[in-house]
Amino acid sequence: MIKKYTYELDGQKDFYTTYLHRIDSNLELSDIFQDNNDGVLNGNILEFKLNINDLNAVLFQTIKYLSQRRIKGKPIPANIILISLHDGIAYQYKSEDYINYIEQVFIGSASKDNSGFIANNYIEKLYYIENQIDEDKLINILKEKNYTKINIDENCIVGWAANYYKQYPNARKADFIGDLTGKVQIIGEIREPNKFKDYIYPYSKKSNKKFEYLMDKLNDDIQKKNLGAFYTPLLYAQKSAELLRKAIQRVPKGNDYIILDRCAGTGNLEKVLTDEELSHTIVSTVEYYEYKVLMEVLGDKVRHIVPPTEKEDTFNMGLVRGADSLSYEYVNNPLLRQYIDNPKCTIILFENPPYAETTGVEHQRKQQSKTSSIWKKSYILQEMKKEIKGSATNDLGNAFIWSGFKYFLRQDTDSYIVYSPVKYWKAQHLICKEFIEGFAFNRKHFHTHIDACVSCILWSGKDDKTLKEFQIEGFDIQYDNSLKSYGFLPVKSINKKYSELYYDKRSFSNDTKTGILVGLDGTEKIGGKQRNKPLSNDNIIGYLIANTSGFDNPDLNGGLLIAARYDGNGFHLRKDNYLEKLPMYCASRYITYNRQWTERARIMKSADGAAKFFSDIKNGKLNQYLLKCLLFTCVEMQNHIRSFIGSDGKLYRNELCLDTTNGETIASKDIKCLIADELETKIINQWNLILNCAKITKNYDSKLTYGLYQIWVELNTYKKDEETGKNVYDYPELNGNLRTLKQMVKSYYNNEIVPALFEYEFLK
Repeated sequence: MIKKYTYELDGQKDFYTTYLHRIDSNLELSDIFQDNNDGVLNGNILEFKLNINDLNAVLFQTIKYLSQRRIKGKPIPANIILISLHDGIAYQYKSEDYINYIEQVFIGSASKDNSGFIANNYIEKLYYIENQIDEDKLINILKEKNYTKINIDENCIVGWAANYYKQYPNARKADFIGDLTGKVQIIGEIREPNKFKDYIYPYSKKSNKKFEYLMDKLNDDIQKKNLGAFYTPLLYAQKSAELLRKAIQRVPKGNDYIILDRCAGTGNLEKVLTDEELSHTIVSTVEYYEYKVLMEVLGDKVRHIVPPTEKEDTFNMGLVRGADSLSYEYVNNPLLRQYIDNPKCTIILFENPPYAETTGVEHQRKQQSKTSSIWKKSYILQEMKKEIKGSATNDLGNAFIWSGFKYFLRQDTDSYIVYSPVKYWKAQHLICKEFIEGFAFNRKHFHTHIDACVSCILWSGKDDKTLKEFQIEGFDIQYDNSLKSYGFLPVKSINKKYSELYYDKRSFSNDTKTGILVGLDGTEKIGGKQRNKPLSNDNIIGYLIANTSGFDNPDLNGGLLIAARYDGNGFHLRKDNYLEKLPMYCASRYITYNRQWTERARIMKSADGAAKFFSDIKNGKLNQYLLKCLLFTCVEMQNHIRSFIGSDGKLYRNELCLDTTNGETIASKDIKCLIADELETKIINQWNLILNCAKITKNYDSKLTYGLYQIWVELNTYKKDEETGKNVYDYPELNGNLRTLKQMVKSYYNNEIVPALFEYEFLK
């Protein structure tokens, strides 16, 4: 008897529950559901419908899923199985019959716009419910592990590269895309498939020119970070060429000039130059396969390539011997020196330097922060460290910028057009040069997934130590491949950090080096690396982190905890002055509530307004504003202060929350002085709703004092639906009230907190 279902998902679950033990008892549902389709089981992709009324449309939907798999570098199952649950019928098709469609790129939802597709006849029509022979046939088909081979192209090669390096983490780029066009005779996986021989056809083109815009994405993850990203979107390259032409206009009459790009990659920036401009251009790139493409694309158009030709020893462990821009040999390359040493030649640097900050989270997660910082041992870095101190030397892009001005620009009429996050000038003060003009671009288009501001600025070779602010026009790339202007965005320099003027560095005679340390999630940190030391005093109510000027990793570099964080980077909040410290916490949350690309990497934290801030604290002008900051702090999710009993037996109570169940907290006492407006009253009422809901949850402990975050992570419990992957909350009312408060807090923050943060230059 054929069972009827109200929901398709119930039918899928029944089907897999019935047949998985016959096909492979080791498989779980989580192994089958992939990429938002109805399941991939061995060499089969399945698509379920309660009733299939249009076979062609359902087949086309499944073909779109296979197209997505190819782009992601995943094997294409040989069989397509369409199942009409209420009919008890399974239709079998062969994916190889639709390879031309599978190798296309489809935009939008796979389930839409499928009518009108013309399909071949199905291979089998199996009545798997009512016919045991058909049922057994279906089981045997689902056991098959055959796949349809696909052709590698620019739409899918990045996915297959990621798959390759994931399976073979020690593999190099040559192992994947190696060819026979140069002196190095390494045949890569795409040309002679071995690991993927069942999944892909050999790539037949001699060179990798077809992948010129993707070469930076074809490295393994750590190599990508070491080399940085060279790719520049065409529209941005065209825009930056406007700055280049202004630099050319600055060349003194009678001078020759060169355009030097030391990190050209495959020549994306140079694609937009005229033949005349290219005749003045010198390019190099350090990655071997990019060098080969660069030679093929620009070799007969530019003045020089470094090195000019490939020699037997050019290939050096995947890199190009003689093309390392950070080496002593490069700085003294005779091809370059003939121009640098010529006072009648103007130097124009035109570069998108590689961006790699190997103390960053990506490297730390892979435990590669030290071993992958090979470039930090370079000649340029060693020389840079003699003049530049601090975190600026952690950024590969900064090494290019510093060395560009140090070793290549000699005259006031020389120029540097450079792509980079603007912190090198704004916060790190790497250069003090004359600003001529610049643009702001969205970083997500540079083969990243981060909305952030990348500046492209034309600097003069002339010193300017008075420059404190300039404006750059912002441009974002739209879906129709056009540029949208976001107007002129101010960029202001930062001179002082929070830690210099605002951190509370006092010590008290009754401080004791006892207590606990906590982790990022607010719980006690036991074991592992602990850079910090505990500190106890009755006047300590928490630990505030407001680290770094920028907003990279904002949750790591900003927060509140009940006790000292295990790795430091913050200070202890004391009862007598904690209110005046809260604007630092508020400012650290800016990017969370303002995620526009124009903000991240342009707006930063500063203590430049400290004198005005302390003056207005003293005269009482900021009394109400500090209470607004307190209210925000109490209802903001990154306040990770929790109440708990520590390993030392002490009850650590959250004093920066509004839960008065066990008596007043410091925050609840002080907040009474807030002259609450309508929104603030609503926020406080919403908090009370949340607390009341929290008290009826299973995990609620009446002995503890709860803040918002502790309620969210400990009491707002849920189960994950195995089929849909969605969270099903145990207390929908609590969850709903928490989410409502989140929205209220965002509005409150931007309207009531942010303006003063800019006025007093906590944000700048």
